[in-house]
Amino acid sequence: MRVGNSERLPAVAVDRAQGARSWIAAVPVSSPRSLMSNGDSPAYPTRAGDLDTTAPRRLADYRAITRMRELAYPAVMPAQTQAPGGAAARILANVEQVVVGKHDEITLVLAALISGGHVLLEDVPGTAKTILARAIAQSIGGTTFARIQCTPDLQPTDITGLSIFDQRTREFEFRPGPVFANVVLVDETNRAMPRTQSALLEAMAEGQVTVDGVTRQLPSPFLVIASENPIDQEGTFPLPEAQLDRFAMRVRLGYPREDEEVAIVLAQRHGHPIDHIEPVVSAEELRALQRAVEDVYVDELMLRWTVQLVRATREVEGVAIGASVRGSLTLERSARALALLDGRDYAVPEDIERLFLPVLGHRLLLTASFLAETRALARDEALELIRKRCLELAPPPAPAWDP
Repeated sequence: MRVGNSERLPAVAVDRAQGARSWIAAVPVSSPRSLMSNGDSPAYPTRAGDLDTTAPRRLADYRAITRMRELAYPAVMPAQTQAPGGAAARILANVEQVVVGKHDEITLVLAALISGGHVLLEDVPGTAKTILARAIAQSIGGTTFARIQCTPDLQPTDITGLSIFDQRTREFEFRPGPVFANVVLVDETNRAMPRTQSALLEAMAEGQVTVDGVTRQLPSPFLVIASENPIDQEGTFPLPEAQLDRFAMRVRLGYPREDEEVAIVLAQRHGHPIDHIEPVVSAEELRALQRAVEDVYVDELMLRWTVQLVRATREVEGVAIGASVRGSLTLERSARALALLDGRDYAVPEDIERLFLPVLGHRLLLTASFLAETRALARDEALELIRKRCLELAPPPAPAWDP
């Protein structure tokens, strides 16, 4: 919702928005050069449509302006993004009833959901991957959940469905497969044959499947949560880079802390809490939340830095093949979704830094020499070194005041 359209806003919202615009317009500019240390163009309107773009202004202090936006815009944010009573907060709180102590990880999965992406969970068995997927599906009214247990003999039609000849009607009748559910858990994806793995590509990328030459749309919302077991590689087929690139994020749930594990055991003494999970939002509310992602504000300066950060993965030492343009698209869209989950209608640089490894880590092909140097480190620790190097090549926006 644009603040410039005052006819659609309540009076208090208009007053707040006009006050913020007056403050931003009054930011003093005393130097003809850019105030930002990375030397980008100084002409950045505060929000598309809010300011007169024929009179560009300098961005003196990104964080100061976003703080003013926080004070100015909460009254005009879509109702479904308002925390803590909004749809995003209700889903998060509902899932946390059964997946204990994994607030950040659940937030990442929900960010993928509302941004239209899919998630790869790489973790050992027994870390609540199935429970997480079921809890998300049960939190959304009118949605369905399906689980696909991958084995070497799993066929593509076991996922997409197939046409069965009906002798009574003398016609072929299509029987949809489990991929036609709203939330699909593909367990131990790397145990399926490559031909079967590829059956997921069209579903994840296009939201549709083609069987016997007929293309059928998948339901909305649609989320694929695929899992991999990182410790047992015998008889597995590693996912190719092209398929890994289709996942918006790769997330690890990990083991809970001791006190959290005690709480889990006590909670399941008389049954599993997942049996008592009730819907807290409707499917239409979730679709509205997904549409609201498009309205989250990302400053042009921050957008340019995001692209520079992704491009740094193609040049940084230790990376043979960096993230593609799809990485830039996913990182920017995921940052907007994360802002909604935090109750904001604007993204900040911290969102990008937080999402760097979940969004880009699985898209990077590391060099053999770097892997040899970091063989004593876990993959996440090695990727953290890459992240730091990329931030050195493309530092986040920071004010550079005149002396």
